[in-house]
Parts: sequence; structure tokens; C-alpha cells
Amino acid sequence: MDFFNSKYILSNKRYGWIDYDRGISIILVTYRHCFEGLSRSGIRVEDYPFIAYINTFFFGFRMPLFFIASGIFISRSIAKRGLSPYIGNRIKTILYPMLLWGSIQLSLQLLMSDYTNSDMSFRNYLDLIIYPRVNGQFWYLNALFFVGVIYSTLKVLARFKVMHQLVLGLVLYFSLAYYRSQHVLTAESDLGFLMDIMQYYLFFAIGDLISEFLLSEKAAKLFSSLKLLIPLIISFAVIQFFFTEINHKFGDYHVERTMPFFFLLVALVGCTLSICVSFALKKHQSAPWLRVVGYNSVHIYCLQIIAMSLLRMVLTKVFHVYHPLILMPVVLLFGLIAPMVFYNICLRLNLWWLFTLKRPDEEIAYLQQKKTISTKGKEEEAN
Repeated sequence: MDFFNSKYILSNKRYGWIDYDRGISIILVTYRHCFEGLSRSGIRVEDYPFIAYINTFFFGFRMPLFFIASGIFISRSIAKRGLSPYIGNRIKTILYPMLLWGSIQLSLQLLMSDYTNSDMSFRNYLDLIIYPRVNGQFWYLNALFFVGVIYSTLKVLARFKVMHQLVLGLVLYFSLAYYRSQHVLTAESDLGFLMDIMQYYLFFAIGDLISEFLLSEKAAKLFSSLKLLIPLIISFAVIQFFFTEINHKFGDYHVERTMPFFFLLVALVGCTLSICVSFALKKHQSAPWLRVVGYNSVHIYCLQIIAMSLLRMVLTKVFHVYHPLILMPVVLLFGLIAPMVFYNICLRLNLWWLFTLKRPDEEIAYLQQKKTISTKGKEEEAN
């Protein structure tokens, strides 16, 4: 049985390299969330330094990559739909699942507070909008929604060109860096949801800036070329080495919060390499499973903490498994696979509204067609 609806995903006419790109990002994000969850629960991951090294080494570019990937399609979306439908679509596909699954995750954390490593209160429901960072991973969907809304509004109503948006993104990015350097913020959450808008607006604008070229046929030839890929790999390895060494010495967020120029370099080189790898994989039709993972990136993002926390508690509390080299890969894989299986079960049970308010008509039609063909095949065998 096709639990992940992979045949539909791989036959979809959408830009396949984007799915590969998002697949790379969501795996790196899930790795970090898995690492942090194990560490906070008292698992001695520090006894295996290479686990922590991998966590930091791939940390710098994974979130900028998501914003660049989203910014790539904004101009085409607005040209096709208009401003109001574009914002409406983001409410249905980003804000809605953030509020729903953020509330579900928070409710579970409150109910199971004796067994989890979280310290939540009822105020945190409101924080999903105002101070999203205190609610874990949902800050990303919050920022992605508001960045898209602000960007599209300025683009249509204020007639901002891409260069205007890029300048605004630079101003926001370096303004946040200045505030941090002056210790104006007593805590990272002091600016609430505005902090992540200021940090990532620039990357969304970069996505829009390069969209016309990336969506052209010339891009596939350039970005899948070894002449570009090999120098990028070397540059990436050198830059990430220094990035990791600095963060291990001063703390995980040191480069991001105190070295804005270097972090920008880390992010852009890492994002470029990921895009190149994605184009190459698409060109050679390699690792199709990665494209399936990328297609389900939002479903994974919403459910991964719940899935990994539940499995971690079962393995440690029931089976008394505490070894990091066992827990890390098992919990990580479960955090990727379980959300995809759950989403596809929801599709088959007509519970798609648990993830979006936009009915996935194409996926539902494909599943119904498969069911019809399967039924006819069984009837023919019976006859």
C-alpha cells in the first residue's frame, strides 16, 4: 500500500526540485528538534560529540532556505490570483494549521506536564501569535505567514518593486542585529513575532528576486552542473567549519545573533548548495523519497514534536531505552514518517481539514481514482 501517496507526488507537474529542497530542510530541522528534545529530557547526547557537531554544522541555513523557497512563488501567485486570494490562501494553508496544531501540541504538553520536559501555561495559547518563540517550532509558520502578508501587501498596494523589498529586508535584518549588539533586547522574545519578521524578511525577498531565473530552464542546467556544485561544496565545508567552531565556543546562536554579515554568508552559501543539490537530484530522478518528504514538509513540521515526544517517552519510560545512538535515529525517523502516514490516513478518511482549510481536490481525486481501479480489479478477479 502507498502510505505516503508517493505515486501522486512523483507524478505531479509542480517544480520537483522545490520538493527536494524542502525535503533537505525539513530533515535538518527534524534532526535539530530531535537532538534538543533528547538533550532536554536528560539523554546524554553530549557523550557523543559528533551528534552535537552535526546539529550545529547544518544549523545556519535551514530556516533561511524555507523563506527563500516560499518567496520564489509570490510574484506568480499574486499575478495569478490577486492580493486577497493570496492572503486568503496563506490563512488556510499556514495560519490555520499553525493555530490548530500549535493548540493541540500545547494542550498535550499541559495535560502531560509530569512526563514532558516543557514548562507551559494557558497564556501560551495567545503566544502562538504574539510570542511564538516560546511555543517551540511554530514560530516559523507564524513568521512565514506575516512575512508573506506584509510583503504581498507592500507589493500590490504600495507598489514596492523587488529592489524596494530587498532594501527593506536589509534594513530590518541589520536593525535587529544593531539592537542585539546594543543589548536593547533583554531576551530574544522581547520583540515577539516582529523579531522573526525582521530576521527573515530579507530571505523571502531574495527568493522573489531570483524567482524568474530559478523557474526558467536555464536554471536547471546551471544549478545541476558539477562546475558549480564542486566549488560550492568546498566553500560550504570551509564556512560551516568556522561557523560550527564559533558556535561551539560561544553558544549555538552566537553567529546568528552577533555576527550578521557572517551569518548572511553562511545562509546564502548553504541555501545555494541545497538548491544545486536539489536540481541535480531532480535531473537524475535520484532519491525520490526525499521529494516525498519535502512535499509533506508542513505536515511534518506541525506534527514532528508530538510524534517524537510520544515515542521518546514510550522508549524511555516503558522500555527503558536511554542510549543516544539508539534513540537519535529511531526518534528522528519516527518524527519524519509518522506525520506523513497520519496525513495520508486523514486524506483517506476525509479529515484533510486537520491540516488545511483549502480542500486538496487533486490528491482526493487521485485517491478516489486509485480506489475505483482497485475495486474494479478485485471485481474482475472475482468474476
